[in-house]
Amino acid sequence: MAKTIWGRKETIVWPYQIPIYIYSAVLLSAFTSFVFVCAWIRFGATPLERYYLPIYERTTVVSMFSKTHQSTYRVLFIASGQLPARPALNGDLILGRTREADGRTIPLTLSPRAQQHGYSLLFLGPRRSFVDARFQDFLKDVVYDKFTLLGFFRPPLIGGLLVLIALLPLAAWKDVERQKQLRYGRRLKGPEMLTPRQFNRAVKGDGAGFKTDQMRKMLRIPGRAEAQHIQIIGDTGAGKTALMFQLLRQVRSRGDSAIVYDPAREFVKRFYDPSRGDVILNPLDSRCPYWGPSEELRSRSEAKALAVSLFQPPQDKKGEFFIESPQKIFAFLMAYGPTPDELVEWMSNPEEIDRRLKGTEHAHLIDPHAHQQRAGVLGSLGLVADSLRLLPKKSEASGVWTATEWAENRRGWLFLTSLPAEREALRPLQSLWIDWLVLRLLNEPTEAQKRVWFVIDELASLQKLPQLHTAITEARKSRNPVVLGFQGKAQLEYLYGHLAEVMLSQPATSVWLTTKEPSAGEWVSKFIGKVEIERLRETHFDGTRSGRNFALDRQVEPLVLESEISGLPDLHAYMKYQNYVTRFSFPYFDMPKIAEGFERRTRPNDQLPFDPACKRGAKRETSYAELKQAPATSAQPQVDVSPAAQQLAPEPIPAHDPDEQQNLILRG
Repeated sequence: MAKTIWGRKETIVWPYQIPIYIYSAVLLSAFTSFVFVCAWIRFGATPLERYYLPIYERTTVVSMFSKTHQSTYRVLFIASGQLPARPALNGDLILGRTREADGRTIPLTLSPRAQQHGYSLLFLGPRRSFVDARFQDFLKDVVYDKFTLLGFFRPPLIGGLLVLIALLPLAAWKDVERQKQLRYGRRLKGPEMLTPRQFNRAVKGDGAGFKTDQMRKMLRIPGRAEAQHIQIIGDTGAGKTALMFQLLRQVRSRGDSAIVYDPAREFVKRFYDPSRGDVILNPLDSRCPYWGPSEELRSRSEAKALAVSLFQPPQDKKGEFFIESPQKIFAFLMAYGPTPDELVEWMSNPEEIDRRLKGTEHAHLIDPHAHQQRAGVLGSLGLVADSLRLLPKKSEASGVWTATEWAENRRGWLFLTSLPAEREALRPLQSLWIDWLVLRLLNEPTEAQKRVWFVIDELASLQKLPQLHTAITEARKSRNPVVLGFQGKAQLEYLYGHLAEVMLSQPATSVWLTTKEPSAGEWVSKFIGKVEIERLRETHFDGTRSGRNFALDRQVEPLVLESEISGLPDLHAYMKYQNYVTRFSFPYFDMPKIAEGFERRTRPNDQLPFDPACKRGAKRETSYAELKQAPATSAQPQVDVSPAAQQLAPEPIPAHDPDEQQNLILRG
């Protein structure tokens, strides 16, 4: 017996350690049997059987103890003026009222069949003494069609037995659960651990889900929870990509759009579809379209947001001046509408930047008299120039793409890919693209627009995204779900500092796979939550079994220990939605590859100025410097000059004009 106070069940009377559910099942089946017996007497017995039933029960019970005991009984007879009296049979009587000579009433009357046979009188014979055993045999043969009392009640008793058989397994299971609660404790408050089936019944999910090994149906979350975002946390190889595969398959079947950050190029191989209008945003990939930062702008005020996304510190609040100053200069330069090539040219020429900043409030940031300050700001600008230099020109790309136009029509999927060796150079661009897409998609979509799923795998491989915090905390109205995949809290704390705690607390659905980092496991255990448990504690005060006392002990402990997180096998996970937690395992679907993960774009300025084979001991090629030092004679030996050295070399010195040769060398 319990009552609820402030959301917690308070115990009033703790139940005894007896199988109360089994006892309840027996009592319920007995009551059901009684109801069945009453219904059988009312609807299954003949009127004569109902009339003689009390006498049949009495004679049956008495005959069980004595075969010679006698009692007085009155027998029903029917008669007429021409026919002799005889004992009434089942077909002779129906329900009705027949008055006797002494004024008493018999609750029966002659049936039409008996009247057709000429009988017109129903009466009770005089009281006579009968041996109970013999009278019981008489009733059995004449009235109850040779059925004993137990045989007469067999149908309703079988019904009651079937009810007991149906209730007994459930009652036994409930008693086992109750005994476990007595021994291990029962939950009062806190998160609740459920099986996947119980989770589905409790949550009633109709949105995205995961295929599990425990049941045929998918483990689903509510559709309204999709826009409240999902985070998947676990070590490399634990199964984050497999879960994202499942989510992207559902996104594709719905016809929604997706923005996929794919550093390992696993998703582009399995989901890239050019016929759908998909775009690969990787400047080193031949399928990447032309993109220019100035073409994203719709007003001067947006240039600062674009610059903030492009220039980010490696850590929170580190080197703010040498990050904010390049942001201001870059935003100012964007007002000229430059192409990426023009931006690279300006950033490579300090005099050009001085000329464009002259007379503005930004000129003091690169004051020639402040040498260290100027070098730091220009150096930060140069780092971004390295990334912009990778972008293809319009003549080299197959089309033009802008995040602003894509956010309006939302046609196809976007894949942001990279190679490990070139990820560092592409990080500013990819972070800018994701940030700008988040900014453009924050508006509430119209009915004709598709939903856009942000699927970001290995979030820590990107630089800090200023708009990601906004997307997670404020993008619920835009109905664009964000799916984040990373390895632990420490990675986000390194990039986002104190904002990481807020960002990690926003997703409504969290999935945790194995993580070997002790601090990460402890954080996951705290995130899942603690539960208040009430246990029955038994104490012995005199050393005997009879001398014992029981007390209720309440404790608060974590629902999932950190060792359980670190000890999870691969493809096993915990998932939490609201206060419901479930543990499940899931299969790995090896989806077919339908596209190449990377198709390298040929870039003329990306060629090395030397032949790597020369460094490995292959056939030696003479450089231009060696040619310059060699004597300029007609007898000079023939050497093999590499094509790269020929491109870098100036005009050759004519060998027949020694004076001109000397002048060129001096001018050089």
